[in-house]
Amino acid sequence: MSFPLTWLYAPGDRPAVVRKALASGADVVIVDLEDAVAPDRKAYALDATVDLLSDPHPVPVHVRIHTQRDIPPLASLPGLGGFRVPKVAHATDIRRIAELVPGVPLYPLLETALAVEHAYAIAGAHPAVHGIALGEADLRADLGVREDLGLDWPRSRIVVAARAAALPPPAQSVHPDVRDLESLAASCARGRRLGFLGRAAIHPRQLPIIEQAYLPSPDEVAAAEEVVKAAETESGALALPDGRFVDAAVVEGARRVLTLAARQD
Repeated sequence: MSFPLTWLYAPGDRPAVVRKALASGADVVIVDLEDAVAPDRKAYALDATVDLLSDPHPVPVHVRIHTQRDIPPLASLPGLGGFRVPKVAHATDIRRIAELVPGVPLYPLLETALAVEHAYAIAGAHPAVHGIALGEADLRADLGVREDLGLDWPRSRIVVAARAAALPPPAQSVHPDVRDLESLAASCARGRRLGFLGRAAIHPRQLPIIEQAYLPSPDEVAAAEEVVKAAETESGALALPDGRFVDAAVVEGARRVLTLAARQD
């Protein structure tokens, strides 16, 4: 199982930028038809995205839709990897879309206090839901939060909701200052401590900072190898050579660490 760490947004009305994003090394490219596109460019952005996704690409391409009217022209295209659905507030919102596009992965974006309250219901709303994420800019405005600390509870809420619904750990929301890479690295380190895995980006220069922040350290890899080795010889609760006991959840986490470490080979 692979774990994407970098999700790069590109505006749908700028096909040249999208193609650069596809060559950037990002694990996933997200073509944005919503916030990044001016109202008078929405129709062109949709047409350009239809053209782009008429062929498959080696990198998964998701589309953040603006309205449900964007879905029918895109749903059956061979290059589509999934829809990111903004402003989802209820489980019924995502079920309705899942019925329109059977088999297409959906990624609800939770951008209001109401959505955060319904996080688990949304995460488990339909098998088509492959992940959830926060839309922090809109959520910050909805909550009237000025300090970053004020978003820690919603962040933890969706980490727990994703795990409870058997989804992958969510990726962090974008860091808006593309020049301040030191602040980005510190924010990623904090996000990792909260349980996130990877991050969305709005500029290719952010990608290596995000990846490095989320890759395991040599000490973490060594510890994971010890746990996995013990799991190969015992079942149930495992006793490590230093006397520590670990269970199946710890073994699963150790295997994820080794999968991530393999990216560096």
